[in-house]
Amino acid sequence: MIPILILAAGASSRMRGTDKLLEDVNGQPLLSRQIGIASTLTSDIRVALPPAPHPRYACLDSTPAQAIPVPDADEGMGASIRTLFATLEPTISHAMLLLGDLPDITADDLHAVENAVHTHPEALIWRGATDDGRGGHPIIFARALFPALCKLSGDDGGRDVVAAAGDKVHLVPLQGTRARRDLDTPEDWAAWRAARNST
Repeated sequence: MIPILILAAGASSRMRGTDKLLEDVNGQPLLSRQIGIASTLTSDIRVALPPAPHPRYACLDSTPAQAIPVPDADEGMGASIRTLFATLEPTISHAMLLLGDLPDITADDLHAVENAVHTHPEALIWRGATDDGRGGHPIIFARALFPALCKLSGDDGGRDVVAAAGDKVHLVPLQGTRARRDLDTPEDWAAWRAARNST
């Protein structure tokens, strides 16, 4: 069972007063949706969150997800990643990292990336990608990379760790651009909803 580590500690500052992770997606907050699709793969779900109290904590109620507060969340994504990976027990061989703000990612996508661990065991990183080959999320890291991920700082989302893995990165194409489509502003959300309503 691969743990899923969800990044949800960011300030959502570009939303100008609202919280993108609490935006409604199919009748539930986006973060609740992410936890829901993660739970189809594993019951070991760890969510990086800002220090309590914070409205996002309610999204974990009645779910198997564990809140992992990030005291220095304002530092950037690196703080969340190192905090999450520091919680992993020595017996864990792989862990999946998932952004909290990808509204189009599906449970099938998570399963596809997990399956690649078994079909391409020579890799160290298995990464969801757009259908034209651009790397995105989710990303599974092998244990050999956990020490480097525990040392991240600033807004480093692990780019250097991925780059250093070289040809040990296996990309898993997912439909369209959903491996990379995050919605950071009210305008992004309005455009996304308009596109959905037009189909």
